[in-house]
Amino acid sequence: MIKHMAAFDIPAVLIQAELEELLERQAGVLSTEQLEQFGISDEFARARVRAGRWQRPQRRVYATFSGPLTRLATIWAALLRCGRDAMVSHETAAELDGVCDQIDERVHVTVLARRRVRGKLNGVRVHYAHRLPHIRHPLKSPPRPRLEETVLDLIDTSRSARTAAGWIVNAIQRRCTEPSRLAAALAGRKKIKWRAMAEAMLLDVAKGARSLLEAEHLRRVERAHGLRPGHRQRRVAGSRVIWIDVDYVEYTTRVELDGRVGHQGEGAFRDRRRDNRGVVDRRATLRYGHAEVFGSPCEVAAEQAVVLQDRGWQETPRPCGPSCELNAAMARIRGDARVPA
Repeated sequence: MIKHMAAFDIPAVLIQAELEELLERQAGVLSTEQLEQFGISDEFARARVRAGRWQRPQRRVYATFSGPLTRLATIWAALLRCGRDAMVSHETAAELDGVCDQIDERVHVTVLARRRVRGKLNGVRVHYAHRLPHIRHPLKSPPRPRLEETVLDLIDTSRSARTAAGWIVNAIQRRCTEPSRLAAALAGRKKIKWRAMAEAMLLDVAKGARSLLEAEHLRRVERAHGLRPGHRQRRVAGSRVIWIDVDYVEYTTRVELDGRVGHQGEGAFRDRRRDNRGVVDRRATLRYGHAEVFGSPCEVAAEQAVVLQDRGWQETPRPCGPSCELNAAMARIRGDARVPA
């Protein structure tokens, strides 16, 4: 007898070894089809629900116990409602794999694109995909994609570069995966939103370099908006040698481009030394990562332009195109600066 069997309201005469194993694996939740495989009719299940001993969280899905459903039971109910090929995905899969804590009460489920889940769904968000057999993890239960595929799904559905970058940061900082594995999965995707940012970020993280991020800053922030050219990778000697990513020496302003996922250990000490040295030298330091440079380069340019102008730069930056938010962002920044604390 499984250790939690007493929590499930199944008559002893109906209990079989396979049924015990299924109830244990699926947190006490069974579909009508599964019940019928063990000789339990839908009429019997409905009678149990009327008696208050079972529940029906989804159509043709039964929880074989009374009381609140656990999170795992809720997930299994959603999966069984969506059909045999369904698997947990997106935020729910990330939750199960430890990439994030629970951030959505809904259960995200993905099914094959060639079919549709019809009828009412309680607290379920259904996604459709063609690649399910290729991305499914062969062993994990509840069924879900390989962790790297889940991260890529979340990147693809992110509305902002900052959110997309956050999924990469979470997966790596929580030691759920490695940059090389994410990069390999990314290479296998034909279409994905935020690809350029994700590729640059993973390469920078894997190699500890920031060349791609610096090149993007030069192209999309500085040159595209006509900002004053900065001195790149400037070496500053002192009691300890420090390197400045972009230094606007004559305007006492520095830009630091953080290509690594989080700064810990010696890296954090180097950052603090560099920033503290800047304060001592009365220099302003602006710090940006992949999400800002790739996701909102116009706003980055606006911040830099305001600081440079306040420190003596007398030229005017230019919008990078018809939809550029440079001028609006600069006006907003200057307006916020005038609001008293």
